[in-house]
Amino acid sequence: MKQQLEQIRQAAEENLKSIDSIADLEEIRVKFLGKKGELTSVLRGMGQLSAEERPQIGQLANQVRSFIEEELEKAKNKLQQAELEKKLSSETLDVTIPGKQWPVGKTHPLTTVLDELKSIFIGMGFSIAEGPEVEYDYYNFEALNLPKNHPARDTQDTFYVNDNIVLRTQTSPMQVRVMEKQQPPIRIIAPGRVFRSDAVDATHSPVFHQIEGLVVDKGITMGDLKGTLEVFVKKLYGDEVKVRFRPHHFPFTEPSAEMDISCFVCGGEGCRVCKGEGWIEILGCGMVHPKVLKNCGIDPEIYSGFAFGIGLERIVMRRYDIDDLRLFFENDVRFLKQF
Repeated sequence: MKQQLEQIRQAAEENLKSIDSIADLEEIRVKFLGKKGELTSVLRGMGQLSAEERPQIGQLANQVRSFIEEELEKAKNKLQQAELEKKLSSETLDVTIPGKQWPVGKTHPLTTVLDELKSIFIGMGFSIAEGPEVEYDYYNFEALNLPKNHPARDTQDTFYVNDNIVLRTQTSPMQVRVMEKQQPPIRIIAPGRVFRSDAVDATHSPVFHQIEGLVVDKGITMGDLKGTLEVFVKKLYGDEVKVRFRPHHFPFTEPSAEMDISCFVCGGEGCRVCKGEGWIEILGCGMVHPKVLKNCGIDPEIYSGFAFGIGLERIVMRRYDIDDLRLFFENDVRFLKQF
């Protein structure tokens, strides 16, 4: 059996001299060390040896196995090194060739203007409040002085999840949520997506964006509202812009107003953009209705406040002279690359 083991060692050594690939190595490993390999076959016959011979033959068999495994590993490393050198010599990399230029995206125009609006209001001491787009009917309507069956709900027809849960029609619910949790002074804006059951056309969409603002403190007046919004508009459109307020009605403010700015195209002379009027409506606003303050646990005898709501798409369309709201949501790269 000693002679057999020595023959196996020599045969393995000779076989390893003529290998050309990793596949050849695997064949040699299986031939000598596999379950049906030559060394394994010899070891199965050790049961026929005497007790004195077994330790000697076992030691010799382990030496032969270790020798074959070491030679296999050396041959493997040699083959891998040769393959790497061949690859390096056949492949070249010209570092002077210009790299591929990957296209770089741009900020969406809605996001660009929204960031600018946030910056303006943060500069005036406002903080940003965000909340759920799926809202309770109470926060979206009732707490804002719009009880069930109120006719003003018709102009804010929305998508109902059930009788008490809706997709919010405005970001005003965040005003209620903030007033419930925080006592005055309060100074926030609430930007976000809102939803109304509108047919899609050039000026309407079932999904759009709104920025609501709220200030509540002692001694807040309509003068504070007008001053704040005038500063905002001049920061947005320039110092030459003029502002006017027209009486209006919102259930959650009293008194209420709509704010117009002088047309930034014609300067108030009258043109296609302002439909010859010289003025462009930009937002709705007013003093917070005492009932809304009371609903939120704030004493209207001590505190007062103002609120306003800005349609983001309307601002962006007028900023970039865009005449179709649908362009914002179609993801046409030709349109978006312009901004």
